[in-house]
Amino acid sequence: MTLKELSIIPEPVNISSKEGAFTLNKKTLILTDLKLIAIAEQLKQVLLSTLGLNIAIKEDLQTKESNNVIILKTVNNEKQLKHESYSLIVSQDRIEIVASTPNGVFYGIQTMRQLIPLEAIGGKNINLEFSIPCVVIEDYPRFKWRGFMLDVGRHFFTKSEVKKVLDLMAFLKLNKFHFHLTEDQGWRVEIKKYPLLTEIGSKREGTIASQGSFRSNRKNKVPLDGVPVSGYYTQQDLIELIQYATERFITIIPELDFPGHTTAALAAYPELSCTGGPFKVSTRFGIHKEVLCIGKEKVFEFTQNVLNEIIEIFPSKIIHIGGDEAPKKRWKNCLDCQARIKNEELGSVENLQVYFTNRIADYLESKGKQIIGWNEILNDKLNENAICHYWTANLKQVLEHARLGREVVMSEMSAVYLNYPYKIIPLERSYNYEPIPNELEAKYHDKILGIEACLWTEFVKNKKTLEWQAFPRLIAIAETGWIPKNKKNFKTFQKRLETFNKWLDFFKVSYAKKEEFDIINSN
Repeated sequence: MTLKELSIIPEPVNISSKEGAFTLNKKTLILTDLKLIAIAEQLKQVLLSTLGLNIAIKEDLQTKESNNVIILKTVNNEKQLKHESYSLIVSQDRIEIVASTPNGVFYGIQTMRQLIPLEAIGGKNINLEFSIPCVVIEDYPRFKWRGFMLDVGRHFFTKSEVKKVLDLMAFLKLNKFHFHLTEDQGWRVEIKKYPLLTEIGSKREGTIASQGSFRSNRKNKVPLDGVPVSGYYTQQDLIELIQYATERFITIIPELDFPGHTTAALAAYPELSCTGGPFKVSTRFGIHKEVLCIGKEKVFEFTQNVLNEIIEIFPSKIIHIGGDEAPKKRWKNCLDCQARIKNEELGSVENLQVYFTNRIADYLESKGKQIIGWNEILNDKLNENAICHYWTANLKQVLEHARLGREVVMSEMSAVYLNYPYKIIPLERSYNYEPIPNELEAKYHDKILGIEACLWTEFVKNKKTLEWQAFPRLIAIAETGWIPKNKKNFKTFQKRLETFNKWLDFFKVSYAKKEEFDIINSN
């Protein structure tokens, strides 16, 4: 097989072909050590599910057996192999995947999967014998943050649906799953100290009927679709999802949006607002004037108690606290907020949010955690360890954040917001998006942690639509997060995508076809 015939996504950094092929059959043996036994089991299950091939694992790298083996091993040589990097060598007698870390070995396996002949996938090969082309691959990611955000606040997705997302992310070598758990339209995480958050906050009576009515619904004049929306994850559900993600070397980063986008929380606990309510879980989307009251100390007690439970559930060092689209109208007219401004010498209502954000950041730091928030949290007085998550407007302020030696994740809405129709954000635009701004000097490039695609679910009501909106654009974004900038080529990507789509067919993914790119969505 020639290099032109190889179709791997993300494209490896260095790849060369050799003559011949490795024959995978029922006599093939996986050799590894105890450190990688769980990964070896995953490889075994992959071969069983895709090829119907059940092969044995031997926990012994010192064995004399050298023919028809797949060797998985790590080496203690960080200088030779970068973090998350791997080498994959396919010879006629063996496949060898070597890395400095277990996740590198895992990524090598994802590449090896794509070397399996597509005509064999899911088929009924009676002889159970498959040829894998001989290649030498040296590969490593460009960015350490390669993420996907799923909003489950607007519409809820089940554990099994989230697990399928995690499986697809792992296949694409994505490593950060940003779990957007709270919104005006729904609170989706069990907090035992505040049971009303899910008893009341996880349910709404309906949703505006169509995407076209989005703006006109701001005055609540558009009728609802009459379909109630509900659902939340128990803490045990989340522990299960975290374990599932960890096995695939994906970190789940929870987001609880504060101080705005909190209508669902205020419906449950209206005393946390400036006005006292009452409130209902919102049925409309957009910016809401009701926000947490920063003047009340009970609000800080609430956020800390909630975060205490989140910290117990999620091992992620980074916690997303939202921070976007928090209007200040209520704060301007609130006696408690005005008293806070005076007592803390904040100067104006404009500084209330950074005061709030810093108190959360300081508290989380005391627990060994670090905050990330949307770029609206940026302020000259912001906690210096806060990570900026850029999505829109004021790029200049984001660049200054990086120039101060602080970290940034890039999610430019015009390129990686996957809820938009393909006519507005075409596949090519998503592919060609460059996370490091041209204006940023080279010495600060390492402050750009990476790229994250976002899927907001205002009008994404089911798994079919989720997959249709995300794929193939998430595949393009995954390649951007992995390969060197100078290797990116949309034309060659399109050719490789044609092959990759056959994997999506195997995984039963409802992806968008070329001829469907002019359709608004899959509903």
